[in-house]
Amino acid sequence: MPACFGEREGSRVGGGIRQVVIRERSVPQKVQRETAKTVNLTARRIHTPLKRGVNESWLFLNRPGGLLAALLLSLVVCVAAEDREQLLRARDEVKYTGVPKQVLAFYYGWYGNPTVSGRWVHWEKVDEAKNTIGSSSHYPTLGAYDSHDPKLVEQHCHWAKEAGITGFIATWWGQGDFHDKGLPLLLDTAQKNGLAVTVYFETTRNGALKDVLYLLEHYAKHPAWLKVNGKPVLFVYGRAVGEIKPEGWLEVIAEVNRQFSGGAVFIGDQISKNAARIFDGIHTYNPTGSLARKTPEQIRDWAHKTYPKWVDTAGSNRIACVTIIPGYDDTTQGRPNPRPITERHGGKTYEILWEEAIAASPDWVLITTWNEWHEGSEIEPSVEDGDRALKGTPAFAAKFLALKPRAR
Repeated sequence: MPACFGEREGSRVGGGIRQVVIRERSVPQKVQRETAKTVNLTARRIHTPLKRGVNESWLFLNRPGGLLAALLLSLVVCVAAEDREQLLRARDEVKYTGVPKQVLAFYYGWYGNPTVSGRWVHWEKVDEAKNTIGSSSHYPTLGAYDSHDPKLVEQHCHWAKEAGITGFIATWWGQGDFHDKGLPLLLDTAQKNGLAVTVYFETTRNGALKDVLYLLEHYAKHPAWLKVNGKPVLFVYGRAVGEIKPEGWLEVIAEVNRQFSGGAVFIGDQISKNAARIFDGIHTYNPTGSLARKTPEQIRDWAHKTYPKWVDTAGSNRIACVTIIPGYDDTTQGRPNPRPITERHGGKTYEILWEEAIAASPDWVLITTWNEWHEGSEIEPSVEDGDRALKGTPAFAAKFLALKPRAR
C-alpha cells in the first residue's frame, strides 16, 4: 500500500486488518475536498474486513475531526490506487499475436418507418417524391427503410459480403430498446451471409458492467458474434469511455473477465498509451475532425503520417485499428458551426484513406460508416453518390485481407 500521507507503521492483526499508526502531518484542505468527492466510489473497492477494521482498531489517531476524516479518506484512496496498479499489472500480461485481419463497418440499426415499426424512428421530414429526408444528408437508394425489416437486413448483409467487408459493429444503447430488439435479426442474417457482428457500446448510463454482461450472456455465444481467440469482442464508443474514464473501464473489464467464462475483448475509442494498456485494442470512431476542409493531397499527407502512429500507439500486444471514411457532412443536425465537413472529392477521400490504411498494416480496418445517414458518412448506396464507395471497397478489402498478420 503506497504511503499517501505521513509515515505509517503497521503490523498484521486479526481478520487480515492492518493496524496503522499515522504520525502527525498536516493535510492540505484541497486534498480533503478532492478525496471527499471520491470516497463513496473508492470505498466500494475496499473489502469488508477493512471497513470493519476502520471502525474497530484500524486507525489510532487523536486529532480534530476534519483532519481525521481527511487522513481516513487518503488511506481509502491509497488502497484504491494500489488495487488499480494490481489490475494494470494483470492487463500487462494480456498479449495478442497473430490476430486475423478484419474489415469492419460501423452499422446503425436505429431506423424505423410506419410500414414495419408503425412509426418513424430516426428519419424525420421524409419526402419520398423529392428523395429528401430532413434528418439525413443524403437519400438512401433503398429509401427511408426500417432496420427491423428482414429483407432490408438481408440486402445489407449481401452487399457487405460482396464488398469484402467481414463484419458489422452495430450501435447499441441499452437492454430492450429499438437497437437491442433488432440485434437477433442482424446476427442471424449475418451468419447466413458469412459475416461477423459485434456492438458499439454507446453509453454507460444504465450501468456498464450490467449492460456488458447482458450482451455477453444473451448474444456472445451466437456463431456470428465477432471473436478473437474464442473471446467475444465489444467496441466501446468514446462517450462511454469518457463517462467512467479508462480507469473505470479497467475495473469493468476485470469484473467482466471474472464473471463471464473465458472473458471478453474490449476495443476502446481512444488513441493513447494509457487506453492501450487498459483495453485489448484501441481505435477512433471518426477522423473527420482532422480531415475537414482538406484537399486530397492534404488528406494523404495526414493519413500517411497518422495511421502508423495509431498502430504504434496500440503497441505490439494490443489490437490496432485504423479508421477510414468516405466523407462526412452533418449539416442537417443543427449542431454549432463550424462543422467538420470532409468532402468526398469524387471518391478520392475514400480511396486515399484505404491506400494509407493498407500501407500502415493494422490488425483491423474500420469503415465509418455503413449507414450513418445523419452524418453523411455512409458507404451504402445513395441517390446523391450512387454506389461508388461500395463498389470501390472490394479491391481494397481484398488487398488488405491478403496481408499477413501484423508483425509483433
